[in-house]
Amino acid sequence: MNASPPPRASSVRRFLDGMYLLGGQLAALCVLAILVLMIGASVGRVLNWRVSWVNDIVAWLCAAAAFLGMAYSFRNGDFVRVTLVLESVSAPVRRWLELISLTVAAVAIGYLGYWAARFTWESYEFNDIAGNMVAIPIWIPQLSFVIGSAILVIAVIDECVCVFQGGKPSYVARVEERHARGDFSEEL
Repeated sequence: MNASPPPRASSVRRFLDGMYLLGGQLAALCVLAILVLMIGASVGRVLNWRVSWVNDIVAWLCAAAAFLGMAYSFRNGDFVRVTLVLESVSAPVRRWLELISLTVAAVAIGYLGYWAARFTWESYEFNDIAGNMVAIPIWIPQLSFVIGSAILVIAVIDECVCVFQGGKPSYVARVEERHARGDFSEEL
């Protein structure tokens, strides 16, 4: 019989999973906004409206969609992984290789997030304004990079703790679940 996790652990798990899901949902909303803006711009061009500002917003939304959705994609096994070595080693070695990989990823993403936050803060301090058609403080669209990086580093550390405690990484478990259901459409 499996022992149920302590209530605090399950509430932390729910919070983390909710945060990853929220990032994925925000990314999906960004993609939806891109669709609406592109259709609007296409119609606007036919009607001779000025729609060149749409390009600025779409570019920021593309970046936001990419960064906000990273943790959700990572946790669901939607990142490209080269597992040739992992599949050819024993389970204990595989666990250590996963730990090493996750630790390196956490450090690299943490470093990226630090500099993204610092760069965004400098944009805020200097009141840097976007030089394109839409003149807004540039730190506003840059925040999606900072937030997405922060959520991703939390997700990687979360996976590192899971593997360190002897668990299976969620990105492996979710891919195995899809394969068990015979759902290979997401793998293409």
